[in-house]
Amino acid sequence: MTCIYLAESAQASACELAHTFGLTIVRQLPDNIEYLYADSDGISLCRAGEKGRVQVDFVGGAAQYRRTKGGGELIAKAVNHTSKPAVWDGTGGLGRDSFVLASLGLTIHTFEQHPAVACLLHDGLNRALQHHNTAEIAQRITLHFVDMSTLMPQLAQEIGRPDVVYLDPMYPERQKSASVKKEMAYFHGLVGTTQDEAALLNTARAVAKKRIVVKRPRLGGFLNSEKPAYQYSGKSTRFDVYLPDNPSQESQ
Repeated sequence: MTCIYLAESAQASACELAHTFGLTIVRQLPDNIEYLYADSDGISLCRAGEKGRVQVDFVGGAAQYRRTKGGGELIAKAVNHTSKPAVWDGTGGLGRDSFVLASLGLTIHTFEQHPAVACLLHDGLNRALQHHNTAEIAQRITLHFVDMSTLMPQLAQEIGRPDVVYLDPMYPERQKSASVKKEMAYFHGLVGTTQDEAALLNTARAVAKKRIVVKRPRLGGFLNSEKPAYQYSGKSTRFDVYLPDNPSQESQ
């Protein structure tokens, strides 16, 4: 069960989001689980007994730095952004990579099946839409609250196949930053780390027209233990590129 606590200062929309994403509204703060907390600042992920919070913030923090100072060069190369591909992010999570891709001018469909994570992402996108520095970027992101394996094939028939399917599956990597450790600990505690890697890759291969891009730790294993066609590697992260079942012509 995923629950949400509504503080007195919570916006009226928080209650609507709770119903939209099937969250249980609680009247007391939980004492033994991760939970969502809504107040005047939006919706955050908290852990019982701890002070820290995790919130989707596209306006400030790291997102602001990447938007104003640059970043995302490696992921841009991996999706071949100069060709202006249509990208579907099958593992939306907290939406950071979707936002980076949208900031490059790309149109993104983002899929997230966990109700609490989808709620966090929806809340973050709503706040980004209300800020003049991020509204145009957020408008290029469409969030789908559903398992990608369920909706992608149907959506591909309705609006056409995407050029690129992007995947960033959960991976129990070790992080150096204390803040990242806290965030990932909360996130892993909420959703776990187990995913059907074969289903992710098979669905992406069936839908993508040009390539499937998988984000991995630089020294991490291959998705579903399958070797990619080629890679883009950075200091701590790499992007494995797989070819679809029915590829269209493109240059690397």
